Amino acid sequence: MFHSARLKLTAWYLLIIMLISISFSAVIFKVISNEVERYVNAQRFRIERRLTQGDYFPSDIHIQGVVPTIPIMDSDLIDETKRRLLYVLFIINGGIFIAAGGLGFILAGRTLRPIQDMLDEQNRFISDSSHELRTPLTSLKSAMEVNLRDKNLTLKDAKVLISESIVEVNKLQSLSDELLQLAQYQKPNGYAKFEKFSVGEIVKRTVHKIEPVARLKDLIIMVDTDDIQIEGNKYGVSDLLMILLDNAVKYSTEKKTIKVRSYKNDGHVLISVKDQGIGISEKDIPHIFDRFYRADTARSKNEAGGYGLGLAIAKKIVDIHHGTISVKSKLNKGSEFSVQLPLKQRGG
Repeated sequence: MFHSARLKLTAWYLLIIMLISISFSAVIFKVISNEVERYVNAQRFRIERRLTQGDYFPSDIHIQGVVPTIPIMDSDLIDETKRRLLYVLFIINGGIFIAAGGLGFILAGRTLRPIQDMLDEQNRFISDSSHELRTPLTSLKSAMEVNLRDKNLTLKDAKVLISESIVEVNKLQSLSDELLQLAQYQKPNGYAKFEKFSVGEIVKRTVHKIEPVARLKDLIIMVDTDDIQIEGNKYGVSDLLMILLDNAVKYSTEKKTIKVRSYKNDGHVLISVKDQGIGISEKDIPHIFDRFYRADTARSKNEAGGYGLGLAIAKKIVDIHHGTISVKSKLNKGSEFSVQLPLKQRGG
């Protein structure tokens, strides 16, 4: 499809360029032809006037009473000049056709590339989402079918089945919520409403939300934040912090410390979330912001759950704010995620 669209767009580019080129060539031919004819007529008029006034006689003509005939430009020569002009214009247009075709093909490729990337991204999104949704759905369906065929199914077994089904339904709900959140941030202008807000306030609110979960693992969350005003989307930044803190809590072992800092640095605010958890291996670090990617250590920690969408959403939020996000991590030593956001948005 992409190749076909590229050829069609190239053809349109070529058609437009050649129409302009041929039109200019027709105008040039007409103007030059008129100028040649005008020059010939002017010469004829000038010579005839001199002959009439007796001012023009060649020195080698001395026959008395004979008016010399002065040769005017040959009409065949004029026609030949026009034919040569047409030939030159044809060669020029041929060169333009070849050059425009090649350049048009390249330009069409560059024009369509973002569209192709967007379609590829959309197809991957649909494929990945379908795959992730299929797993819990298949589990639910299989469990129900097996138990429905069991004629000796007891009330206790039925309750166990319902309990397990609720767990799978919760996973589906969590996945659908994350997919909707990711789709929302992937819109071209879906979260472009910026306003001034306090980063310190957002940090404290987010920490307050995650603290009940952290207490279940006896985790301590230490906060060191300045009251910094930035321009951005406070809901987006809140989601970003929640994702980073949720991961820190999820992948930390019991009775560890999580440190959250925010401070101003050279026109930006730097936010860091540091944990003492399981860490990330070097081979996984380049891919952790990819959608549906889960590090080996995360996969082995089954109780942590998740579908590998959180950091992809975080990256989208940071990109919307024209910032950067990075990570430093060592296995079994912990991870530190650092986010840098501009204090003022472009054009703001």
